[in-house]
Amino acid sequence: MTRRDALIQVIETLHAEIAALKSNDVAALERATAAKLKHIEQLQALGDGPASPELKELASEADRLNDTCRIYVNLMAANVRRRLQMLTGEGGNAYRRGSVAAYA
Repeated sequence: MTRRDALIQVIETLHAEIAALKSNDVAALERATAAKLKHIEQLQALGDGPASPELKELASEADRLNDTCRIYVNLMAANVRRRLQMLTGEGGNAYRRGSVAAYA
């Protein structure tokens, strides 16, 4: 396997993660994440070296997709926080004085 092949696999699994996040499919998310981590390990095992423009573009695409996954996760976490606050009668105001909101 080449670094190019490994990056393409990472990108494909990131697309699968995004699809699983959009559909709230936890099992698919677990499978996609495990596959992504496997491909990242393969990429790491291939080592560093000069990157061609194609490799740089693939790495950039993977980074953008990873940011998209992060945004989905943060939005889901914020929605859960809001729902929990509503259930506990806190009203869901994440910006009230004295409150500290932390997002991953």
